[in-house]
Amino acid sequence: MPGSRSRMIIPLLPQARLAAIKEPEPRFRSPPPLSLYVHIPWCVQKCPYCDFNSHSLQVGSSTAPTAIPESDYLAALVADLESALPLVWGRRIDSLFFGGGTPSLLSGAGLDQLLAALRSRLTFLPGAEITLEANPGTVEAARFAAFRDAGINRLSLGIQSFNPQHLKALGRIHDDHEARRAITIAARHFDNFNLDLMYGLPGQTLAEALADLDAALAFSPPHLSCYQLTIEANTAFAARPPALPEDDLCADMQDAIEARLAAAGYLHYETSAFAIPGRQCQHNLNYWHFGDYLGIGAGAHGKLTLHDRVLRQMRWKGPEQYLAQVAAGMPVQEEFAVAAADLPFEFMINALRLVQGFDAQIFESRTALSLLSIEGKLRQAEQEGLIERQRQRIVPSEHGRRFLNRLLVGFLADAG
Repeated sequence: MPGSRSRMIIPLLPQARLAAIKEPEPRFRSPPPLSLYVHIPWCVQKCPYCDFNSHSLQVGSSTAPTAIPESDYLAALVADLESALPLVWGRRIDSLFFGGGTPSLLSGAGLDQLLAALRSRLTFLPGAEITLEANPGTVEAARFAAFRDAGINRLSLGIQSFNPQHLKALGRIHDDHEARRAITIAARHFDNFNLDLMYGLPGQTLAEALADLDAALAFSPPHLSCYQLTIEANTAFAARPPALPEDDLCADMQDAIEARLAAAGYLHYETSAFAIPGRQCQHNLNYWHFGDYLGIGAGAHGKLTLHDRVLRQMRWKGPEQYLAQVAAGMPVQEEFAVAAADLPFEFMINALRLVQGFDAQIFESRTALSLLSIEGKLRQAEQEGLIERQRQRIVPSEHGRRFLNRLLVGFLADAG
């Protein structure tokens, strides 16, 4: 994938635990906003830090170990969507996100065909945000123009760094010149785009992290995502860990990045997201507000609110297996209703990423629970200095944002 961490993949809770919980079913008065996520699982090559469902296969490539024609995968996506339509009848789509993998490997014609198929089966909000992730190593001016003409109105570029040494250490297929060229082309065709940067890279200094940020700011991006590199399980870096900067140095990088972006007029609205006011990513905001999203494509996750439950789904992960299961009419590998006791935690792992926190009304409408049901947990978090209460608004403190995992654990069903 382009290295983007702009979307959130939520782990499925153990089925045995869910089956053991006997809680009254929630009753939802109305569903929250609905987004659509489409997963394109191929990359030119797998990055050593990436734990997303991506595969080093180029769509339709005759040199790939198992070549799946683009047209076959696109047809499977449409069939997958059609099987899910009964769950979302009458609801409109507020945003659409093409993630991966590297969605910019798709042809302009293929993307146009897919978007037409989606629009013919779903009702999109006028002016809905439609984002496509792109890798600078796959950028072509003509292809970007075709994406824009197909209906893409927001681009997310996985830059990660402008330092050739750090790009090589990250296993990126682009160099610093290609990164700058990709941003120039993106800015020419899209007035709304995001740049992904990473810090805490192997051997990186504070000055180098800020140099990357300054290089990005020179292009005046409407949105920036700045993530600390972490070692994830089942990645090449997990098997052969590189030497990363010390925690204190990474904290200094984070502080300096946040300060420089604030001085440049960027709003820090989510843990790793910064935007010019009015350019916040609407798709991700729907995640953080515990909105609904239908996920289609290999390994895609989804969350849908029905009248009496919150339903989680996961599609079959392997591209070949996914196509076979879609053809058999069974694209969903795993599906379950979230136990009422787990809804507060599931809400919090999203909403507490927001720097400005959330309103009590949103918690109650998205979980069908009263805020009083978690009063003890809120009081404990407040006593520990992890949250602040501003009337009906719950806001993570600066301490809570820095120790987010500690804050979230307090909202587990068996905590407190």
